[in-house]
Amino acid sequence: MKAMILAAGRGERLRPLTDLLPKPLVTVAGKPLIEYHIERLAALGIREIVINCAWLAEKLMAHLGDGSRFGVTLYYSQEASALETGGGIKQALPLLGDAPFLVVNGDIFIDKLPALPTQLAAGCLAHLWLVDNPQHNPNGDFALINNQLCSDGESKLTFAGIGLYDPALFANCTEQRFPLGPLLRNAMQLKQISGEQFTGFWCDVGTIERLTTAEAFALTQQ
Repeated sequence: MKAMILAAGRGERLRPLTDLLPKPLVTVAGKPLIEYHIERLAALGIREIVINCAWLAEKLMAHLGDGSRFGVTLYYSQEASALETGGGIKQALPLLGDAPFLVVNGDIFIDKLPALPTQLAAGCLAHLWLVDNPQHNPNGDFALINNQLCSDGESKLTFAGIGLYDPALFANCTEQRFPLGPLLRNAMQLKQISGEQFTGFWCDVGTIERLTTAEAFALTQQ
């Protein structure tokens, strides 16, 4: 299985840290955030990883190189300007191949990756992991009912930014730049998205305050 790390965001809310540093290289307990993801993917046996990049892409690629020091091969999908989540994945499809692939948001901090299903359930085009709603997203994103995701419903949870996707999910996308959310919601109406809850430590490192939270947890694990 191949994996993709979404790393093209500008990181506006992490300024001034991201003025001269690509967001994925912001450090958590002394290590760039993206390196945690690469190491954990490698530990799962994933050896080919695609990274999309835009803001200060040259710095990111120069730092990570070809991935050999992590025991993986890294491929880069450069974007002249960020294509949003859906557009970024679509552009990278030629690098990801025809089989289902794992995508991890580059700006989350987790203590582990979830156990991956051996394949997507019959009729499903994606499998997403959800977490309890954090303070910054109290209303959640999707409802999880009998392992199926629904865009409507009570007791919504928050999308963790971790998902397994079939390339066919993007087959009818004609735009170059588009968000992933509406595409997922359309597929949910057809019961094509399965899911489960992620129970490990999870933090969306979108602000300086949440970066501090992630770092405090990481230091307890050293």
